[in-house]
Amino acid sequence: MADADTRLLPVRNPRTGATDFSLAVEPAAAVAAKAAALRAAQPAWEALGLEGRIAVMRRWLGEVAKRANAIAEADAVDTGGCHTSYLQGFITMGNIGGWIEDAAAALDRAQFAGPSKAMPSVDVRTQLVAYPLVGVISPWNAPMMLALLDAVPALFAGSAVLLKPSEITPRFIAPLFESVRAVPELAAVFDHAMGDGETGQAVIAEADLICFTGSVPTGRKIAIACAERLIPVFLELGGKDPAIVTASADIERAATAVLRGAVHATGQVCFSIERVYVHESIHDAFVARLVEKAAEVRVNSDDPRAGHLHPFTFAPQAAIVEAHIADAVAKGANVLTGGTVETIDGGLYMRPTVLTGVTHDMAIMREETFGPIAPVMSFVSIDEAVALANDTDFGLTASVIAGDAEEALAIAERVNAGSVFVQDTFLTFAKNRTVGTNSFGFSGLGGSRTGPESILRFVRRKALLVQHGEPADILNDHHLGKPGAH
Repeated sequence: MADADTRLLPVRNPRTGATDFSLAVEPAAAVAAKAAALRAAQPAWEALGLEGRIAVMRRWLGEVAKRANAIAEADAVDTGGCHTSYLQGFITMGNIGGWIEDAAAALDRAQFAGPSKAMPSVDVRTQLVAYPLVGVISPWNAPMMLALLDAVPALFAGSAVLLKPSEITPRFIAPLFESVRAVPELAAVFDHAMGDGETGQAVIAEADLICFTGSVPTGRKIAIACAERLIPVFLELGGKDPAIVTASADIERAATAVLRGAVHATGQVCFSIERVYVHESIHDAFVARLVEKAAEVRVNSDDPRAGHLHPFTFAPQAAIVEAHIADAVAKGANVLTGGTVETIDGGLYMRPTVLTGVTHDMAIMREETFGPIAPVMSFVSIDEAVALANDTDFGLTASVIAGDAEEALAIAERVNAGSVFVQDTFLTFAKNRTVGTNSFGFSGLGGSRTGPESILRFVRRKALLVQHGEPADILNDHHLGKPGAH
């Protein structure tokens, strides 16, 4: 039962609109106490060595497997029934299992042992030292997956982790940390702090490194706070991701890929397609097919496991999407399908929304909308399409669909984005632990969180240098001259 002085936050159910959960905000003193306990336990965790940590993480993998369904159900309640939520237990198992396989090789590649090229009498050996305490501040979209995307490799690296989940989607924490507490060695170095922005500030005040996923405005504030403490910060801040469809593209293929990229998870994904540029010669045919396909997409109001689109997870996001559409219509855009928020049994839904007549003077083409929208704009030349795609403050992902992969690749190389999907959209999972990327513009700051080198964010590399020859004697240093020389 909450203390009389405890501040409680109401938590809305996205499907019903009801407040059916409350969150006790942990004060700064409680966060500091948790941080101190994690710090105290971290040296022993790091001293286990990678093989020792892997053995512990294997046991955790088994505990997650036992609770995969409970984790999925909690994440689904948090999000409103996103299809991806029902896979979260298995996605988490893949995350842990993948690092069990990949951590050793990734860390080994950062090591060196051998003679110095500059001073052959000196041997150089590296040592990787984990940051003691990593703070992870995670968002409300894909809450479970994005909370662990940073936390898991940090734990493998030897760090302790303090996780602050979004106060919008906190329910997944209970089954997740039930699995953590079943593994005492892990529970000693992995904990959570519940609350709102004040709790996040408390985590930043205690950690040695911060990973944040969320909005640009919040990311700026976190970057400033970390700069004041001179600690590293890694930010993933969303996007305004474009898709280019060339004159030679297969219209059916392009419409299929763009629709999924724009509306999957109700468009509440940082790498959703939010701008579509189509060559003028196929623009009308593409739009017609996109509208036809959009009409077949169903909301999942009757059954969270059926349908295609779940309600808005965060109610204020629905108002943002409506405002972007209203701004576009006021400036001359046409809404061909969708475009309104429907309240069904308390949940806020929007069907796939296709707009034409859009320009870069509209918020819907410049600001992150985070809804199931596909604003379509025509172009005349590839140069124009590339210029439009690059006319943004963001640069997370992009897509290019052309008549063949060779044509699309030539265009993809000119687009400013950390990942460019060729002949499809929404391929970001394909790069996990395969290749790292760096976002452009406002979409991120710091090293990659997806490639095998992403684990290196959580370690500092030391050099240990051993002199096997005679040390230099300043009294006989010919470069300096003899004592008394002028």
